[in-house]
Amino acid sequence: MRYPKWLRRRQQLDMRTFQPLPVDGYLVGGALRDLLLGRDFDDLDWLVAEPEREARAAATALGGSAFALDEKRGHWRVVTSQGTRDYIRLDQPLEQELSSRDFTLNALAATLAGEIIDPCGGRQDLKRNIVRMVSEEGLERDPLRLLRGVRFVTTLGFRLDEATGKAITSCAAAQRAGSLPPPAWERIREELNRIISVSRAGRGFQLLDELDLLEQYLPELCAGRGVEQGDFHHLDVLGHSLEALNQLAQVFPEASIPLRWATLLHDVGKPPKKQLGEDGHLHFYGHDRLGAILTRQILRRLRQKRAVADPAGRLVRYHMLPLPRGEREARRFVHRRRDLLPDLLKLMIADREAARGPRSSEQARHAYRLALAHVIRLLKQSPPRKPLLDGREIMELLGLPEGPAIGEALRFIREAEAVGDIGNEEQAREVLLHFARARGWLSCQGR
Repeated sequence: MRYPKWLRRRQQLDMRTFQPLPVDGYLVGGALRDLLLGRDFDDLDWLVAEPEREARAAATALGGSAFALDEKRGHWRVVTSQGTRDYIRLDQPLEQELSSRDFTLNALAATLAGEIIDPCGGRQDLKRNIVRMVSEEGLERDPLRLLRGVRFVTTLGFRLDEATGKAITSCAAAQRAGSLPPPAWERIREELNRIISVSRAGRGFQLLDELDLLEQYLPELCAGRGVEQGDFHHLDVLGHSLEALNQLAQVFPEASIPLRWATLLHDVGKPPKKQLGEDGHLHFYGHDRLGAILTRQILRRLRQKRAVADPAGRLVRYHMLPLPRGEREARRFVHRRRDLLPDLLKLMIADREAARGPRSSEQARHAYRLALAHVIRLLKQSPPRKPLLDGREIMELLGLPEGPAIGEALRFIREAEAVGDIGNEEQAREVLLHFARARGWLSCQGR
C-alpha cells in the first residue's frame, strides 16, 4: 500500500485509506512510519479500547480471520488477503504509551481524524534519516531493541544517532556482564535474518561489530579479527568475511538466506586452522571442512531451520573447490555440484571480489571470470533425464546384489556420461565392466 506524496506532506492524513476504521483508537507502528517515508506497507497496528471487538469487526468487513495473539495483554490479529492488522489494548495515556517505545520513528500515532501525534520528535528524525532512541531505559526494557536499532539503520539506509549508539554499546556490555538479560535466540534469529536479507547487509553486520553486538551473538566470526591472511587478501579474516557479504548483497540482491549466511561464515574455520608453513606463508588447511561444521553449529544456535543450516554448511564445505580448466573438468564440476549451483558460484565470486591482496591482479580475475562463464554455460544445459543404465541393469550386468557397490557404479556411469566419455548403452556397459574389474568386484567370478 502506498500513500500519495502530496498527502504525506500534509499535517493530517486521509484515514479512509485504512478502512474499516475502529470505533476509537490510534494508528501506530511501522505502517505509519513507512507511510511518512513513502514506503510500501501491508500491516497495520492499532491501539484501541476493545481489541477483540475491533478485530472481529475488521475480519467480517474484510473477509479475513481474527484470533487472539495474547488475550491477557489484549492483543488480537486479523489476517486478510491485503495484509495483517493488529489490535492492541491501550491501557495508559497515549503519550505515555508512545514514550515507552524503542525509537522515535516508532513513537508516532495518528488519530482517526488523521492528526499526527509526535511527542518524541519522530517526524523530524524521519526527515533527517536518523534512528534515535526514545530513552536508554526503553532499550533496557527489551534487549532485542539493540538489534532492532541496527535493523532500522540497515533496512532504511539511515544513520544511527551518536547518543543512541553509545547507549546500545553500553547495553551490550551489560548483557555480556550478565546484568541485562539477552533476548531469546529465536528473536535474535529473526532480527539477524532481516539485517542479512537486504542490500546493505554488509554494512549492517559491520555496525553490529562497531556496537559490540557481533561478539555476543557470533563469537566464532569475531575470532577472525586480526587474523591476517596475506597473498591474495588485503583484509583480516573478519574484515574479509564482512566484505564478502557486502559483495554478495550488492551484486546478487536476489541471494537466498542460506547463501547469505554461508558467505558471511565461509571462513569461520580459518582462525583455528591458521599455521605458518615452512615456506613462510600462512596456511589454513582444512578450514573449509571445519567451517562447514562450525556454520551448522552457529546456525543451529540461532535456531535456524534445517533448510537454512544444511545448505549453508554445504556451501561453506565446497567454497574452496578450484574452478575447472577445460571442458571435461567443467562438465565434471557441474555434474558433481549441480545441486549447489549457481549459489556456490555466487559465493565464490563474492569471496574472490572481497580479496584484493598483493598477489591479486586484473589478469587473474579475468581468467577466473572466464572459468565461471564456462561453468555457467554448462549449467544451463539440462542434465540427462534418465541414466544409460539403471540399478537393476547394473546388478544383472555385474552379477552383484543390491548394495553400496551398485550405487557407486551408478554414480560412475552418470559422471562418465556427463563428461562425455560415453554416449550410449553399449559404451556404458563396456566402461562399467572395466570399472568393476578395477574395483575387484568381478575377480572372484572370473569375469
